[in-house]
Amino acid sequence: MNHLQHQPTPQAPIGSGFNHHTTAAMVVEGMDLSGCAAIVTGGYSGLGLETVRALAGAGVSVSVPARRPDHARGVFAASDLGGVEVFELDLGDLSSVQNFTNTYLKSGAGLDILINNAAIMACPETRVGPGWEAQFATNHLGHFALVNGLWPLLSDGGARVVALSSTGHKRSGIHFEDPQFTQGYEKWEAYGASKTANSLFAVQLDAFGADHGVRAFAVNPGGIMTGLQRHLRQEEMVAAGWMDEAGKVRAGFKTPEQGAATSVWAATAPMLDGKGGVYCEDCDVASPTDPQSEFARFAGVDAYAVDPEQARRLWELSAELTGINAFR
Repeated sequence: MNHLQHQPTPQAPIGSGFNHHTTAAMVVEGMDLSGCAAIVTGGYSGLGLETVRALAGAGVSVSVPARRPDHARGVFAASDLGGVEVFELDLGDLSSVQNFTNTYLKSGAGLDILINNAAIMACPETRVGPGWEAQFATNHLGHFALVNGLWPLLSDGGARVVALSSTGHKRSGIHFEDPQFTQGYEKWEAYGASKTANSLFAVQLDAFGADHGVRAFAVNPGGIMTGLQRHLRQEEMVAAGWMDEAGKVRAGFKTPEQGAATSVWAATAPMLDGKGGVYCEDCDVASPTDPQSEFARFAGVDAYAVDPEQARRLWELSAELTGINAFR
């Protein structure tokens, strides 16, 4: 195996030709991805649904693991997406993750694309499993266990893995001394830590996976109004500047179709062949955050969220917590 083959991909734009307004359908326009198989977590609402719609429209066979499978099937029937396979999965429950991965591995289906799209945001303090903080558990640890469980299939097909992060990563790095926020919970700090974890996960998975043809990307979909905001009151969103008092969303927010575009681009773009381990936004590799910029809170990736040493440390912590590690 030639380990010199995979040089680190620079964290810098590569000139994709797409932008903030690109939709998921535009990304795959003209592509025939027949024969490809994908899993999209949370693929039955918001960005996930538009991600599934674009991939299926390009010929991909899409499977959606869902906490409420009957609800998901109803959504796909109403959306005229009849070919989507639905499985049961609760990312906050490791036994559920294991049941899903075992079922999928035995199904005979392939796996070329895995998009870790499902997430919760700014919820009241909630504990799952062995007392884990729900955002870190659902957004990161559940997906960590999912990817490790599916590793035989991912590596067999040289798959792409896409982890949805967000500008929320700028709120907080990983609280290595107290990852479960047992010493005091703050919902945005916890959300930020989980989104940093999503980015660092992609960095380390890519480091492990590159020699197997598996490449991983972190994605910031942008600001979009979806069910992700279910735990927020309107006055909170007004105070954050997301909307005005009448509920009109401010300029700069994306539609769900635009929000799904970067995930679909990271999963399918030919120009990303041989690349990975980077954070993407607006259908391109993102620039490092410019701390002097007036847009520093909304654009670019903070250094700690793509730091290889932090990524290794998080992987070890995650493996210890879940008891799962395909790379031991």
